[in-house]
Amino acid sequence: MTTILVLGGTGPTGQLLVHAALAGGHTVTVVARRPERLVVEHPRLRKVACDVTADVSSLGQAVAGQNLVICTLGHGLGLRGAHLIERSMANLVPVLEAQGPRRIVLMSAFGVGASFATAPLLLRVVFATLLSSIYADKARGENILRRSSLDWTILQPVQLTNARATGRYEIGDSLPQGGLPRIARADVAAALLGSALDPATIRRTLVVYS
Repeated sequence: MTTILVLGGTGPTGQLLVHAALAGGHTVTVVARRPERLVVEHPRLRKVACDVTADVSSLGQAVAGQNLVICTLGHGLGLRGAHLIERSMANLVPVLEAQGPRRIVLMSAFGVGASFATAPLLLRVVFATLLSSIYADKARGENILRRSSLDWTILQPVQLTNARATGRYEIGDSLPQGGLPRIARADVAAALLGSALDPATIRRTLVVYS
């Protein structure tokens, strides 16, 4: 059994991750500004109210005793980055480097950083225009994590859907196919959990697709 701290556990992918982790027998702590949005209750689930971008003290208390961290923080339906991921990583990384745990998995997005060049043309246009602020924020957050001494993994899923889990997904250094790839959030949740428990993914940036 592993103790897992989940950031963004009230979001659509984060909630699926929480369910998957609990179903796998793990103990989960969810840190969120409004943890009451996670309606599930479980004896192995703890909820902590904390704004990761501002409350370093509460964040430090929340990570105590954890084996690993999975971050699924996202921008919701907004189109402005507002430095959410950058500020969160800027606060989280020093806490983890000082007191642990060392293992962290960050959910980013396909098209951030180096994966931009491998995206189909239409997606590159969307990434560079409509999603430019959000992707710039994600890139800055990724870079903070890469410069750290932590055992990090960055997962970049392709376009997310609310379809049912298929159990069929791939994780690789790049996206091998063209088109407009999509993946179910439930499959991404499984990939996040699996990667967190797989030492072969440490210090790698990987694309998740189906």
